[in-house]
Amino acid sequence: MSKINTLDHNATANSEALVRSKHRYFLTWRWHFYAGLFVVPFMLMLSLTGLVMLFDDEIEFSRYQSVLEVVPQTSTVAVSTQIDNVLLAYPDATMTQFVPAPSPDLANRFSITLDTGKTIFVTVNQYSGDIIGSIDRSDSWYQLANDIHGTLLLGDWGDYLIEIAASLGVILLVTGVYLWIPRDKASKAGFLHIRTTNGTRILMRDLHANIGGLLSFVLLFFFISGLAWASVWGGKFVQAWSSFPAEKWDNVPLSSQNHASMNHGSEEEMPWNLEQTLVPKSHDHAAMLAAMSAENMNMASQWRVDDVLAQAKTLGFTQFKLNFPGADTGVYTLAANTMSGDITDPRLDRTTHIDQYSGEVLADVTWNEYNPMAKFMAAGIALHQGDVSVLNKIVNVLFCLAFVFIAISGGVMWWIRRPKGKKVLGAPPRFEHEGVWKVGLITILALSVMLPLAGGTIALVLLIDWLVINRVSKMKVAFN
Repeated sequence: MSKINTLDHNATANSEALVRSKHRYFLTWRWHFYAGLFVVPFMLMLSLTGLVMLFDDEIEFSRYQSVLEVVPQTSTVAVSTQIDNVLLAYPDATMTQFVPAPSPDLANRFSITLDTGKTIFVTVNQYSGDIIGSIDRSDSWYQLANDIHGTLLLGDWGDYLIEIAASLGVILLVTGVYLWIPRDKASKAGFLHIRTTNGTRILMRDLHANIGGLLSFVLLFFFISGLAWASVWGGKFVQAWSSFPAEKWDNVPLSSQNHASMNHGSEEEMPWNLEQTLVPKSHDHAAMLAAMSAENMNMASQWRVDDVLAQAKTLGFTQFKLNFPGADTGVYTLAANTMSGDITDPRLDRTTHIDQYSGEVLADVTWNEYNPMAKFMAAGIALHQGDVSVLNKIVNVLFCLAFVFIAISGGVMWWIRRPKGKKVLGAPPRFEHEGVWKVGLITILALSVMLPLAGGTIALVLLIDWLVINRVSKMKVAFN
């Protein structure tokens, strides 16, 4: 008799375990489905714009080859002379930046802001000092793709929407991996295996699950490194905590401008961990300024450029950008970092501020001064942008194409599975079970706390579900 009771008890326990397993599976599937509804369009957009941004150099060269290409010579003209020529051609412009040619067969670039507020690159043949042409910095495929990639051309609201999508993307990944990992014989059949003879839906399911599962950590890396640029999670929490403290600089006067003010438009040229840090200013030279006329001061500043560039070489800079002083007390800023693609090795990141009058190095920030998150961003963004090597770029192209396929295949599976002829969303069915899945609840709560906009979105969806959907369903049942 006791043996029969034991068998009944085991059967009941197995049945309850099966019910719990199905409840967890369908609950996870519903979360995956609803997160996917929001995330998939953004994943497509981010992947496609990312592909454009990966080929920025090639696209730019094909569009502007005539004003970028030069014939290498044995000697070059002083940069100060090149500046004179640019300002002679654009007398009402303000020069903001000098970008040395990355190779002998490409021209130097000088970024100037016209009196209309428009910013252009003036390209100069460094061997003759002659102006070749100009490039509108806003008329760039990269700039357009970057603006869509970061804000959907909607400003802050677009940034918030993308941050919500990336945050929910993390939930999409976690739930997707849970669905992918085998639980029983049926789910093992498609694990790391593509079934080609079981119909289109099964084929799409196996491709979607296996590619998504195998690339889950890669996609997570892209989401996290991208989120660090976002307004709320990145700007208010992670970046603010990781910013370099200007107090580390001894006896260095600070301006009221942060490093982000030196970026041109949406181009992130300054290192991520310095964007929110105040820029140093040149020491007080009031007597010198009072004694100099505006014309002489401009001449002195221009001639100082050659000294600064010689100093950059002495300091060990190779490829970099030189930002000019923006005011009487401004500084020269030498910046070589992986964020803007100046260099490919993040360990060589360096930002140096130089007093525009004395030539004194006021502040010098290198990789060694970065904290762990800043180091992750310096290395991560270089990988994210495909800047490390040709192989890095090729692999990123393949990743983008894979993410496009994952997004489209998810939509195809839904389209095949949806109820035919019914005006319903076709969400995965509920599998009711008494009790709360504690691990699942804790996971969602933890992700919601870590990613505030995802948490707020989930809370809003649950509130709508409680206030509207459940009540409408109950009303229909009551009237029927």
